[in-house]
Amino acid sequence: MQEMLGAYLPILIFLGLAIGLGMLLILAAVVLAVRNPDPEKVSAYECGFNAFDDARMKFDVRFYLVSILFIIFDLEVAFLFPWAVAFGEMSMVGFWSMMVFLAVLTVGFAYEWKKGALEWQ
Repeated sequence: MQEMLGAYLPILIFLGLAIGLGMLLILAAVVLAVRNPDPEKVSAYECGFNAFDDARMKFDVRFYLVSILFIIFDLEVAFLFPWAVAFGEMSMVGFWSMMVFLAVLTVGFAYEWKKGALEWQ
């Protein structure tokens, strides 16, 4: 029984160090943080509206269309690189499944283009 508990000792030490370091860093951030943000820091960042306004206000949907476009191309790259590396050993099923995937992404891109997400004013 003592040997079995001794096998878990490094895990418990690591867990204790991780929790202790996490608490230390959080405490350091609370103690050392600057609490006078300038107007630039609290201004509109990525979403297009101010950070401390009413949550029920209207906002521009174009930001979300651009983020959908980013996700479309991010997924394409994430799946296309491993496919290209293994292309030599791939069967026709693998080839055509990637063609279907790229066709779906092309339809998504055409939808974004038609909605005007690429025309920023």
